Order: sequence, then C-alpha cells, then structure tokens
Amino acid sequence: MTYKSNILAISGSLRSGSSNHNILSFLCGLTPADVHYYIYDRLAAIPPFDPGLDNEHPPEAVSELRSFINSATGVVICTPEYAFGVPGQLKNMLDWMVSSGSLVDKPVALVTASSVGSHAHAALLLTLGALSAKVTAGATLLIPFIRAKIDVNGDITDEQTEKALRDVMKVFLKEI
Repeated sequence: MTYKSNILAISGSLRSGSSNHNILSFLCGLTPADVHYYIYDRLAAIPPFDPGLDNEHPPEAVSELRSFINSATGVVICTPEYAFGVPGQLKNMLDWMVSSGSLVDKPVALVTASSVGSHAHAALLLTLGALSAKVTAGATLLIPFIRAKIDVNGDITDEQTEKALRDVMKVFLKEI
C-alpha cells in the first residue's frame, strides 16, 4: 500500500505497557488507513549524547532514528514526567537531533501524560522550539493524573481525556 503520510510515534517511557505507550496505541487507532503510523521502540538503544561522536557516522541507533524522523511526515511524542522534568532518555534522544536538523520544520504533536506533567511539558516545548520543530497548535496536550484515566488493560476510561486525544490527532492529521 502507498501511504499518504508517515507518522513516527515516540514514547518518553521505556517501561513496556506504560500509560504513554497505551496512549500512542490509542492514537494509532485514530489514524486513517492511508497513513503509516509507527511506534518507535528503540529509545533505550540510543547511547548517551557525546558531541565527539556526533559526526557524519554517528552511532547506528542514532543514525537509524534520524532516518526514521527524516522520512516521517510528522512526529508524535507522548511522555511522562520524571522528577519534575523530561525523562532522561527522551532528552538524550533530542540532544542527538540538534546537529542533524532532523526536526527542523517537522510537524510535532506533544502529549505529556503523568501524575502532574506540567514541568516536562513546558521543558519539551522549549526544547522542541530550540530544535526548530513545528509544534502544531492544537496538537499539544497535558494529561495530569493519567493513571486514574486508564484501566488495567491500558484503555482510556475518562471521556474528557479520550475526546482531547481525538481532538489532538484530528488537528495533527490536518497539519501533516
């Protein structure tokens, strides 16, 4: 099948079955058949950022991710907040993207789903701005107290949260 668009989805959580992975899966279900939606699952393979290795031959996992981002029409990031900030591995991944320009003018949707999340959400908006990503207006969402809004199977149980996620995806799909 030939796809009209290609969405790369990235979870800031490394934990299998996390709320953030569940949200990315929910968003996948909202994607039309002519849009390829791929959930990246190799965030843990990205080595610590080292400017000395950030050259024309970066580590394989970094090169692979840059290729995925370059071929994506848009990127969806869904992340928790750890210790009032961006999860380390997600921030590390974004650091590797600085010199490549992979996110420059790339449409990005950002969902932060955590106990609170406001600090990570604000920090990510700043970081994505520094990377010149095109954070889509209307395609950002902060979901506090996420565990009270998802059941043990990972299904969203809160109608307001489900509607807000549908709205984010609708806006994002129009953008890409």
